[in-house]
Amino acid sequence: MKRRKILSLLGLALASGGLAVACSNGTTPTATTPQPEPVATTAANPATGEQLVVYSGRNENLVGSLIEQFKTETGIDIQVRYGDTAELAAAILEEGENTPADVFFAQDAGALGALQKADRTAKLPEDILNKVESRYRSPQGEWVGITGRVRTLDYNTDLVQPDEVPQSILELTDPKWEGKIGWAPTNGSFQAFVTALRVSLGEEQTKQWLEGVKANNPKVYAKNTAIVEALSRGEIAVGFVNHYYLEKFKAENPDAPVAHSFPNDVGSLVNVAGVSILENTDQLAASQQFVNFMLSPKAQEYFTQETFEYPLVTGVVATKALTPLSDIKSPEIDLSNLNDLEGTLKLLQETGIL
Repeated sequence: MKRRKILSLLGLALASGGLAVACSNGTTPTATTPQPEPVATTAANPATGEQLVVYSGRNENLVGSLIEQFKTETGIDIQVRYGDTAELAAAILEEGENTPADVFFAQDAGALGALQKADRTAKLPEDILNKVESRYRSPQGEWVGITGRVRTLDYNTDLVQPDEVPQSILELTDPKWEGKIGWAPTNGSFQAFVTALRVSLGEEQTKQWLEGVKANNPKVYAKNTAIVEALSRGEIAVGFVNHYYLEKFKAENPDAPVAHSFPNDVGSLVNVAGVSILENTDQLAASQQFVNFMLSPKAQEYFTQETFEYPLVTGVVATKALTPLSDIKSPEIDLSNLNDLEGTLKLLQETGIL
């Protein structure tokens, strides 16, 4: 890969690290503080002599126990480098064929698409790909979704009646929503959503929508969690979030007057956390075992029960707290095309939202 392209994605990662709050990570990196590159290493298991290196954009608190289970069941020694998804993708590109990574576990499909387009990912076997519906995996077969995450327009049920909730996010430019909207422009999941808008609507219409919502003086929050909390207080009437934040909130606050709505457009985008195997791996069999494990009923049930994400494997049922994916009218988008976060950041800056 040409160095200017690597530097471009590194710039993306630095911008993402400074501006985006990864929705699956519990920390907010800043542009002025260099982020550490921790490596969590399991104890060596001499049983097989195998070692697998995983770069994980998913937080250790979410996936660490599953990775330990995989290690225990297979006897495969694992090194895990945890970090921001975009930064890890940039690191893999900079490291090139010398990257120690065998597997990349990303919190969103855009980063997986970036590596695929840079020819850094290997084609996955059909028996792995076929476990997941085609819309939640790479059309080229080079990454596969592990869990689904749905964008929602949550609302305060005391302030908004169900029949008043917009059926399309395009309606939120109406002046009647002035001062009633909450969003988190620095949040990674919001930026992925805007990238999806650019893919589905085009640059100009996306810019017009952003400017229209901005004209309604939306309240700005740092995270999805803060938006859900503001909705529960009646501070705002509607807010853009990922679905599982409300499930987590209601587990502790079951009477909170907040509910999901799923717009009939990209406002209910289903993104994925997913994995790819790096094309340079010398641990192909172990890498495939890892992917298969994350798609096993045990792991899929863990995600839906513990993190309220959607299982993507056929036959594994989501927790009853979740609206079935089949009931959500999400547009079908090649999620690999959500890789241009740099262009999204530029647009958000041009419109004065960042």
